[in-house]
Amino acid sequence: MDNDQPLPPNKQLIEALSGKANVKSQVYDRAFEEFNNLKELLAEISNDLDEALDEIKDSGVALSRRVKLEYRDRGKLEAEVRFADDVLVFSMLPDVYQFDKDHPVWRNPYSTADAFNTYCGVITVHNFLYESVKLNRDCDPGYLVARLFINREGCFFVEGKRQKRNRISDFGTVKLNKLEMRDFIESAMLYAISFDLLVPPFENVKTITIGDKDSDDYRIPTGKRNGFGYRTDDVLHD
Repeated sequence: MDNDQPLPPNKQLIEALSGKANVKSQVYDRAFEEFNNLKELLAEISNDLDEALDEIKDSGVALSRRVKLEYRDRGKLEAEVRFADDVLVFSMLPDVYQFDKDHPVWRNPYSTADAFNTYCGVITVHNFLYESVKLNRDCDPGYLVARLFINREGCFFVEGKRQKRNRISDFGTVKLNKLEMRDFIESAMLYAISFDLLVPPFENVKTITIGDKDSDDYRIPTGKRNGFGYRTDDVLHD
């Protein structure tokens, strides 16, 4: 048979299922395993910090009752930690992703050596105001603080402010472990605490209608400044 001839459709399907589909299944399983590790670590960090705050209170320092931490498991693919005025929502996206051909990850030798290495599961972190969640203010925005990309081998990199592993050239050289996961979580928490709520511009809130005032559903959207959008300089490529 001519080697230039395409494989029959059934052979192509078998090749795709045993190749790409199998790799994507492995990526999902690894990401899900790491997300469960993340949830356990979130609970551990919350307990440790709460105990440290209790010690501060016992020493005579007056702390507001709201200065505490509360971890909540929100189901298979979501968890949150509440602290002071903030809530961080950690979510594992339910799909496996590939990067577009212009993404700087393709300049990494680990990626070019095997394209299957670039299939990743994604864990995102969004920052909401505590009152937005407590009062179910549906119009209030949450801001993306960080996201973690992890492949089938446990290699990873992170996008996000103040994140240590935001250098794409590290992809393939470091595997996710408990210490790296702790850095990811604590960096996100520190950023959220420093990310302040600012007064909205006067022109944006100067008028409401009588209907708005009397409506049980009306709420002025409240969120922290403008959040931050990922720019090319948010992730270090070299």
